Amino acid sequence: MDTHTLLLVIGVAAIFIAIAVGVYSLFAAASQTGVDKAIKTIDTMYAANPRDRSIVGRDGTFGPAIQQVTSMGRNLTPRSATARLQRWLDYAGNPAAWPPERVLEMQGISLLLCGVVGFLLAFLLGTDIVWLIFLTLLFAAIGFWLPFIVVYDLGLRRQHEIRRQLPDAMDLLTLAVEAGLGFEAAIAHIVATMPGALTREFARMLHEMQMGMSRAEALRAIGGRTTILELKAITTSLLQATELGVPITDVLREQSKEMRVKRRQNAEATAAKVPVKVVFPLVICLLPALFVIVLGPGVIRILDSVF
Repeated sequence: MDTHTLLLVIGVAAIFIAIAVGVYSLFAAASQTGVDKAIKTIDTMYAANPRDRSIVGRDGTFGPAIQQVTSMGRNLTPRSATARLQRWLDYAGNPAAWPPERVLEMQGISLLLCGVVGFLLAFLLGTDIVWLIFLTLLFAAIGFWLPFIVVYDLGLRRQHEIRRQLPDAMDLLTLAVEAGLGFEAAIAHIVATMPGALTREFARMLHEMQMGMSRAEALRAIGGRTTILELKAITTSLLQATELGVPITDVLREQSKEMRVKRRQNAEATAAKVPVKVVFPLVICLLPALFVIVLGPGVIRILDSVF
């Protein structure tokens, strides 16, 4: 790469940095909304693997620089995306190491790091200016949305865990209520005996009720923190039973029976998908080797007879 091209690349990089600084300055006055302190306490208490939320270096020598970089993600993220992020953090169980503020801060850091990686990759490949700008912007966009993708994956994994644990939890809850325990005492019994994501949701519901929230509001809240239709149906049935005075035992018994039927149906559907999934490994891996073993000697004899 000659000197003229190198200077041109440096100039483009300087322009890109200037644009980034300008965009940051433009959105520097964006307002931030806080999360209720009591809900944060509950999220931290019942989150999986709680950790310290402090960011290394924030109060050190490079503290102001780190704050300038991390606040870029908060300022560039649309408010609709921020609300969607909070919803998926609820689905993921509000991990203590991933509060909304940290996710938004990681966006700024990831944007700059991935942008630099894209720029260096294009520079090492010796591409022209158009491809250099394209790869830099592409990697920067990927880095900007990468924390959202991580949170989305955590939410999907946790909801799958809740779906797996729900039938057993409903059976245990039904047995506890039929044995004479009250609804809250039965929920507390499940929290004490069953580990997992669903148990943490039940523990959070109990904590919210102890803080003064009614049972109906707590049930609506737990239904809003999940994408599992079965759990939403259970909370709706319990709400209707509470409002209409229907015995909760009957509702839990019917819901538990329905959950067992759905679990059997899901197992049958998963088993029915196995033959379709096995086709691709057979076609790609097994059949070529089988053709070589079966047809190989015949092909070799034909070639020997011809040549």
